[in-house]
Amino acid sequence: MSPDVPLLNDYKKDFFLKRFPQTVLGGPRLKLGYCAPSYIYVNQIILFLMPWILGGIGTLLYQLGILEDYYTAALSGGLMLGTAFVIQFTSLYARNKSVTVERILTTDILAQEDAHEFTSCASAETIKFLIPGKKYIANTVFHSVLAGFMVHIPVLEQMNQVLHILFIFLPFLWALGTLPPPDALFLWAMEQVLEFGLGGSSMSTHSRLLIMFIISAGTAGTSYFIPSTTGMVLLMTGLGFLLSLNLSEMGFVFKHSVTRHRVGTKSKALLSGSEKQFTWKECLFYIVILVLALLESILLHHFACCSKISKNSPQAIVGYILMILLIILWILREIQSVYIFGIFRNPFYPKDVQTVTLFLEKQARLMKIGVVRRILLNLVSPFAMIAFLSLDSSLQGLYSVSVSIGFTRAFRMVWQNTENALLETVIVSAVHLLTSNTDIWWNRSLDTGIRLLLVGIMRDRLIQFISKLQFAVTVLLASWMEKKRRKSTTTLCILNIVFSPFVLVVIVFSTLLSSPLLPLFTLPLFLVGFPRPTQSWPGIVGTTACVCADTVYYYQMVPSLTAALQSAMVAGSLGLLLPGSHYLGRFQDRLIWIMILEHGYTYCCINIKGLELQETSCHTAEALRVDEVFEGAFEQEEYARICSINKHFGNVLTPCTVLPVKLYSDAKNVLSGIIDSHDNLREFKGDLVKVLVWTLVQYCSRRSNMQENVDKTENKGKASLIILPALNTSPQTQSPDDTDSLNSETLDDWSDDVFDDEPITKKGKEKDQLKILQGINLPIPGSVESQRVDDHSVGKVPKNSPYEAVILGYPAIDKGKQDMMYIPLMEFSCSHSHLLSLPKEWTSNCLPNSKMREMSSLFPEDWYQFVLRQLKCFHSEENVPNVLEEIAKDKVLKDFYVHAVMTCYFSLFGVDNMDPSPGHILRVYKGVLPWSVAFDWLTEKPELFQLALKAFRYTLKLMIDKASLGPIEDFKELTNCLKEYESDWYIGLVSDEKWKEAVLQEKPFLFSLGYDPNMGVYTGRVLTLQELLIQVGKLNAEAVRGQWANLSWELLYATNDDEERYSIQAHPLLLRNLTIQAADPPLGYPIYSSKPLHIHLF
Repeated sequence: MSPDVPLLNDYKKDFFLKRFPQTVLGGPRLKLGYCAPSYIYVNQIILFLMPWILGGIGTLLYQLGILEDYYTAALSGGLMLGTAFVIQFTSLYARNKSVTVERILTTDILAQEDAHEFTSCASAETIKFLIPGKKYIANTVFHSVLAGFMVHIPVLEQMNQVLHILFIFLPFLWALGTLPPPDALFLWAMEQVLEFGLGGSSMSTHSRLLIMFIISAGTAGTSYFIPSTTGMVLLMTGLGFLLSLNLSEMGFVFKHSVTRHRVGTKSKALLSGSEKQFTWKECLFYIVILVLALLESILLHHFACCSKISKNSPQAIVGYILMILLIILWILREIQSVYIFGIFRNPFYPKDVQTVTLFLEKQARLMKIGVVRRILLNLVSPFAMIAFLSLDSSLQGLYSVSVSIGFTRAFRMVWQNTENALLETVIVSAVHLLTSNTDIWWNRSLDTGIRLLLVGIMRDRLIQFISKLQFAVTVLLASWMEKKRRKSTTTLCILNIVFSPFVLVVIVFSTLLSSPLLPLFTLPLFLVGFPRPTQSWPGIVGTTACVCADTVYYYQMVPSLTAALQSAMVAGSLGLLLPGSHYLGRFQDRLIWIMILEHGYTYCCINIKGLELQETSCHTAEALRVDEVFEGAFEQEEYARICSINKHFGNVLTPCTVLPVKLYSDAKNVLSGIIDSHDNLREFKGDLVKVLVWTLVQYCSRRSNMQENVDKTENKGKASLIILPALNTSPQTQSPDDTDSLNSETLDDWSDDVFDDEPITKKGKEKDQLKILQGINLPIPGSVESQRVDDHSVGKVPKNSPYEAVILGYPAIDKGKQDMMYIPLMEFSCSHSHLLSLPKEWTSNCLPNSKMREMSSLFPEDWYQFVLRQLKCFHSEENVPNVLEEIAKDKVLKDFYVHAVMTCYFSLFGVDNMDPSPGHILRVYKGVLPWSVAFDWLTEKPELFQLALKAFRYTLKLMIDKASLGPIEDFKELTNCLKEYESDWYIGLVSDEKWKEAVLQEKPFLFSLGYDPNMGVYTGRVLTLQELLIQVGKLNAEAVRGQWANLSWELLYATNDDEERYSIQAHPLLLRNLTIQAADPPLGYPIYSSKPLHIHLF
């Protein structure tokens, strides 16, 4: 990164310096950027001091003893209200007065916003500038009334003191982005109350959050009005379990299953990925768990509940069991990931992780331990905690709001977040056992439910404080380690050390609000970001992404990745699953960003984002650090130390585990020595004819199968009447037309120079070619007769002209005595040959007879007969081998294929019969054919053109395979090779839509030919679908939230959208560039973002 990269460029800096004082002062624009009359500044100062003047009048009257305090407050409030109304309605009048004035539209938005023309101190333009006015009339009334009401507040002394302090900092809090927008504040408040007050979880969408908040609050309110403690325990236990399930997803699946059953179709959508159907076994499991939980709670509460806890009471014994469970679960979770505490290398984790098979063998023992952990977590721990809560003496006392709220949350947390609930219960139990004989506020005034609530808040805030402190230290170290900017950041680093108590206060304040710690411009200058929900962004998850050609690779891998994440989450390899946690996956050039949105009993909701694959400088720098971190964790030698230290502990990324995922590996090879070899290119021509034969025969056989189902008996037993060109007639003298039309110097001037990815044709030559062809009669493909212009007269083409177009294989239309009398009528020798006949439009002639006779010698008749004898398409015939033998001996059918194959061959190579060049191969591979007399004939038949292009691409792949793996031994091996291309390969261009379809259909292999203009070499790209290992690490959630908060602040408050700004530059410690990419558009630019994916942890 250049040391000259500015925090703000000059234009944005000037804009920021104009707007920031305006924001702090609440409206006055004292720096306009252009010349303005002096009365503009005077009027702004008067308006700014107006509240002070009106408030001062009341204060003066009170100090002089003329009026009492409440009268002075009423007077000042009335004056403020009246003044506000006058000012706002004056602005409204000025806007209405000038509304008919038409303005000339300009493209410079900032100039249109800032430039004003002032004619007088009371003109409409001046008033609109001084008093911008409100968008809605309701705002005019509301803000005016609010301004008058604020003057009455000083009557309340305590509120007056608080507001005096608050109002001093309010402008700075607003300007620095600490005050939240109303929608963010509302969602944040609901989320905090739902999570810590009602025992719920952050939700994947805002609508789910609102619905769950209303239901959960209703549950707590209902429990308060139940007159029986038994009924209250049953309600809290049952609803706590039900609300912790993924009810919306279960309802969706049930509804879809009913609809599918009615229409009698099977849906594949729910069978893949996160939308796996709930089976009857899962429903039965949930019903059994609910019944057992209700029985346990009611029996223990009714028969075993004691009035006071002691060291020998049943509740104390259950507390000891919970302590043992906590220790066991913590150990079992830590040994599942590669690092313990993120510092020490786990000795039980496989050391050298290279292949999927080896990794799965070594991880088998850990997976068995993971099953034990899941049983303890999902079955044993919840019932143990229900026993602890049901035995509590607080449920025997009088009803109170604290009991209803506290125990509603506690019974919900048992299922919603079992691990955290277990930790909180153990802490409460241990503290109570240690202080049971002490008369302290904790034991005297608080019931168990409220204690659990307070411990839960303290646990969450402590984890946040540690993460924020670690993030602050990382930012400080990152700024100091950046040598190119060390001079400019040294002062900030020293100030942070000197004023470290103040920095700690900022961190604590940010922790208490559960708001992000905002490093301004990602420098060690910390602010408190405004409180916002866990998702950080206002939009719906998964609805926006910067889609590009590489997006399809993330689409393909997500279902398999989701299944692998399911196994890792069940085993505990990803650590504690909390909403707001972020994970980063890495494989080759792919970076996967995973965020947990929601968590409940046996389910987890996530969002998966795919980052760009382009290797920019910033992207590459941080991706290399990610690779280095993962290599240090997962690629250790067998003789390495048993318990090594994580060398990248200060990084925001901590490796967790590797996941076996079915995806495409990308390999790019240089084809030098293969595609430019003369021997290979010479063999290419012969192989192309064979592949064309195989492709057309396979197409016709599949076509006959489809037609056979429609009509199996039509024309059966009847001889097919056909018309065949007289290829075996006596040789004719080559006409000048033949010579001119096949002149390679004039017709095939097709550039071989390739300096770009796309082939280049010389368009200027085409006009000259058309001039040369003016005297040549070329046929219109598919027509029966052709006309020519000669001395402004129109005449018929001679009967025996080699350019006369004919329709092959079908009876000619009767045009009179002169029409095609020389073409003999012939019949198929086999009654089944019509099943493999070519389509009618493919049998028209476009080449001179002399050229066709010359090229017919290249047709591989033995290969043609071998391909026919290998067909397996006549399922309705009894004696298939004999039928195929008869078809293979049908010379008429063979002549059809000779004509079609050799015409396609001629179209692909042009008039020259020379060995093709590498540039020619690349151009035709990309679908750009050389001009020839058969060019229009082939391009007008899209289906045949695609078959010829496919055969050409197959031949190229065959040439590369023969050069790499060895020659083809016999026809059988060649057939197997082509069948493999057909079934397991897609050979084409990356830009093709069919390439994307092949990726989504999970074709085992994909191949594409390209050219690297920088290196001047031809390249082959091969994608191979296989199960490979994706390395996954956990990111510091507060580092992500902090950098996203700074991104929002820069773009929304400082309008800093410079693509080369400092805060978007790469940094290996912070992973700054990758974090910015992963933000939701338009601030970020992930190329893929999934909808919320629900993972079943059953």
